[in-house]
Amino acid sequence: MLENDVLIERFFQRQQGRLTAAQAQGLQLLIDLSDPDLLDLLLGRREPQGDLDCESVRCVLPLLKAPIQETDPTH
Repeated sequence: MLENDVLIERFFQRQQGRLTAAQAQGLQLLIDLSDPDLLDLLLGRREPQGDLDCESVRCVLPLLKAPIQETDPTH
């Protein structure tokens, strides 16, 4: 799903090598989801449940949802 791909691509652009082992584990669990299930989590339509209701998913999910920070090149 294009929406998921865009959000994940932006996540990797922002994180560039700063991903912890726990975040990587959570990201893997999320990427294994179907596209509609992942989009529901990213849009906040539902919360992680079952195997996804774990610290590794809860620590990476807000990073995936975070908006892009615009930088002002004059500052």
